Amino acid sequence: MTSQVPIHANLPLYLTGEHACSYLPDRSARTLFVDPNVRIDRHHADWLQQLGFRRSGDHFYRPACRGCGRCVPLRVPVADFRPNRSQRRNLTKNSDIELRARAPVFDQEHYELFRRYLLARHGDGDMADDISPTSYRRFLLAPWAGQSRLLEMRHRGTLIGVAVSDLLISGLSAVYTFFDPAQSARAPGTFAVLSQILEARELGLHYLYLGYWIAESRKMAYKANFHPVEAWIDGEWHSLRAGERD
Repeated sequence: MTSQVPIHANLPLYLTGEHACSYLPDRSARTLFVDPNVRIDRHHADWLQQLGFRRSGDHFYRPACRGCGRCVPLRVPVADFRPNRSQRRNLTKNSDIELRARAPVFDQEHYELFRRYLLARHGDGDMADDISPTSYRRFLLAPWAGQSRLLEMRHRGTLIGVAVSDLLISGLSAVYTFFDPAQSARAPGTFAVLSQILEARELGLHYLYLGYWIAESRKMAYKANFHPVEAWIDGEWHSLRAGERD
């Protein structure tokens, strides 16, 4: 069940009823999302991103859970970013990776890699219940009025990962990354973030938006390791200090 939230006359928002939280056990969640019938362009998407929203498929959403603020949007000011020792090692380890920018069109090789990744890393999650080509297209290749990009990671011609991002006005938004589970020792997720930071910097953009970080979630812990990093808290962006990342 949903109810309309009349926050903006030209951008109607809807609030879902409570449902099981996808990240923390024994918790319920609610989601605020933009009317999917509204055409969202790059300017709208950038504005929403700066208010803590994210895109999944053709939906723009933000958690709106009762008494819980654990889903914290993060962004990296790319001009100020300096890799730490571990991240420098990651860049060195992956210096033999070739990066290729691709348009957001269906590619069977990408889809097969996505399928292997989900089964290996998230086989017990909701997404693994439906990993058909149709659901893949709907999740990562859904058309919208902005611009998306696929960043391939290849080793000696073999595809080992794909990072999906949206090109916004103020920055890149990291939508999703998937990779070959057999290449986990390379930490391709970290490498994808580092590569997108460099890409945003080369494009003259200000930020890389990393999506939601939950301190209690092991799978999301890495997002707070890129310094400096800013968090959207109480309606404003704040620098996230080291002690607040624990």
